[in-house]
Amino acid sequence: MERAEDAGVYKLTEEMAIIQTLDFFTPIVDDPYSFGQIAAANALSDVYAMGGQPLTAMNIVCFPQKTMDMSILTEILQGGVDKMHEAGVVLVGGHSVEDEELKYGLSVTGTVHPARVILNNGARAGDRLIMTKPLGTGIISTAIKGNMAGEGAVAEIVKSMSTLNRKASELMQVVGVSACTDITGFGLLGHAAEMVEGTNIGMVINSAIVPFFPEARELAEMGMIPGGLHRNRDFRKNMIDIDREVPQYLADILFDPQTSGGLLISVPEEKTASLLEKLHKEGITGAAVIGEVVAEPKGRIIVR
Repeated sequence: MERAEDAGVYKLTEEMAIIQTLDFFTPIVDDPYSFGQIAAANALSDVYAMGGQPLTAMNIVCFPQKTMDMSILTEILQGGVDKMHEAGVVLVGGHSVEDEELKYGLSVTGTVHPARVILNNGARAGDRLIMTKPLGTGIISTAIKGNMAGEGAVAEIVKSMSTLNRKASELMQVVGVSACTDITGFGLLGHAAEMVEGTNIGMVINSAIVPFFPEARELAEMGMIPGGLHRNRDFRKNMIDIDREVPQYLADILFDPQTSGGLLISVPEEKTASLLEKLHKEGITGAAVIGEVVAEPKGRIIVR
């Protein structure tokens, strides 16, 4: 809790700990089945970020049954359970309430060896930073609500958000990494800030090589900015120095709140090429080295 970790970890024995997490939200895409898949993948991601294996899940449902057809809920739940099956996760129950606003997500329990938990605060000076999915889902999701997102962009973010971080998690465990978090509601820079806050390290991000969905640039330049982006910037601006040469649209994308985003991995320099090669070989082609961990300035992030 003190370090804003992605999930709670409770040690059962010398050989096993459980990981517990919970996440749910309102629809960010129009298709109910896709929404169910995204919500499930998003909830499972916290377990993967800590190097764990999700085992069971329970549905969390808020549904306006007086104003919305029950067939919509059926599709959402089917999307969720199909994604759970893909992850090897068993649905063991859940809870539903009537609400004026639709919401869906999961409570997830996983396991991990106590000595192999990957925390978000283990990064070391000299490490390289690898990001596994492009940014921009928050901006494009906002455009969807305003009917301003292109079909191609919608298809791209749905595919990205519904993709499990399972393989990336498995590969980083094989290689051995210093720290990891998943990039979700606080955006890339918000979650990076959690990794350096109150520590003896800082980060340098090379904005020119940070992957993002192409349409996110055009939409950001049009002002299609989610409210969470402004909150992310306001909350962390005192920890982050952004070079004047960084375009405004790109600075916005770096703060963009993501749903079911990729992993942000801090990996020793000598292991970076190996991990990146393995990620690309397994089809995680969007993975890229976006910066490094530095000794100075401590507790700060420099964006160039």
